[in-house]
Amino acid sequence: MGRTIVVLNGDQTGEELLQEALRVIDPAVIQYELKEVLFDLSLENRVHTNNAVVYEAGEAIRKHGLSIKAATITPVEKGSVGSPNRILREEMNADVILRTGRRIPGVRPMPGVYSPISVVRMARDDAYGAKEWREGEENSPEEMAFRTEKITRRVCRSVAQYAFLHAKRTGAKVFGGPKFTVSPVYEGMFKEELDAAAQRHPEVSYDPQLIDATFALLLATSGEPLVIPALNRDGDLLSDLVLQMFGSIAGSESVVIGLDENDSVGAIMAEAPHGTAPALQGRNIANPMAMILAAGCMLSYVGEPGAKRASRAIYEATLETVHEGVRTSDLGGSAKSSEFTDEVIRRVKTKLDIWASLTE
Repeated sequence: MGRTIVVLNGDQTGEELLQEALRVIDPAVIQYELKEVLFDLSLENRVHTNNAVVYEAGEAIRKHGLSIKAATITPVEKGSVGSPNRILREEMNADVILRTGRRIPGVRPMPGVYSPISVVRMARDDAYGAKEWREGEENSPEEMAFRTEKITRRVCRSVAQYAFLHAKRTGAKVFGGPKFTVSPVYEGMFKEELDAAAQRHPEVSYDPQLIDATFALLLATSGEPLVIPALNRDGDLLSDLVLQMFGSIAGSESVVIGLDENDSVGAIMAEAPHGTAPALQGRNIANPMAMILAAGCMLSYVGEPGAKRASRAIYEATLETVHEGVRTSDLGGSAKSSEFTDEVIRRVKTKLDIWASLTE
C-alpha cells in the first residue's frame, strides 16, 4: 500500500531538523512506502512567489490529508509575506492544534508533573490575523493602538468537541478555559461551547477554570492527566509552558488538525512546536526529537497497519534513545543531532524486524 505525504521545507535549523526526521521515515527504515510531494516554504521562496507556494501547499494538504512541516521564518517587516502558518491552517480548514507534554524518560520534569498534559487550542482566529491600526500623532502620549479580533462559533465548537473527545480517549480531565468573566461576549462564546460539550460527554470529568487560574494551578498540579482547551493566543503561551514543564519544548510534537462535519480528522500537519533557532544553524547540535515525533505522529493518522507499527516504533525508539543517555545538549547530553537520529533509526529498524518475526 503506502501513502502520499506533503513535505513542507522551511528555514534555518527548522529545515535541518526536518531532514533528520525524513531520514527516520525513509521506507527502508520504517518498512512502509511513502511518496513525498515537496513544497519549498523557505522565506526566500515565499517572497519569490508572493506566497503562491503556500496556497499550493495548502491545497495539496487538503488533497492528501498528511503533511509534515519544518519551522519557517516570519519576517517582521510590514507588508512582507508574513507567516505561512495562518494561510496553511485556513487552506486546510484546520480548527485545532494539539500539543501534549509528556514525561521524557531520564529527564526530570517540574515537581508534581507526572501524567500527560494536552493543550487543545484554536488553530485560527483570535489574536492571529487580527486587524491592527494606530490613530493619533505618532510617538505622542495620546497615540492609540487598536486591534480587532474575532472568533467563530464553529471554531469554538470544534475545539471544545475535540478537547472532550481527546480527554475521553486518554482518560484525562478537561481543565481550564477562557477569561469569560472579563469578556462575556467574546470569550463567553468559547465557554458556552465548552459547557455544551460537557453536557454531550458526561462521562468526561470537567473542571472549568479561568485562564489565569489555569496557569497558576498548573504550578500546583497533582499529577493527573489533563486536557486544556484554549483560545489561539492563550494556547500558544500555555503550550510552551506545558512542554517546558516536562523538560524541553523540543520534547514533543505539534499537530494541526482539520476536522470534517462528523468530527473526524480530515487533514493533519505535523510539526515541531519550536522555531527556526538561527543560532544553532549548521552546528549539528539542535534537538531533532520533536521533529522526529512529529513524523511518528503523522504516521499514526494513517489507517494501515504498517504505518501504525512504524509510528509506534518511532515513538518508542525516540523515547528509549533519550532514556539510554543519547541526548542533545538541551537535555543535558553531548550527542549531535545526527547521532541522535542515527540511534533512533537503529532502534526503529530493530523493533520492526523483531515484531515481524513474532507475527510470522
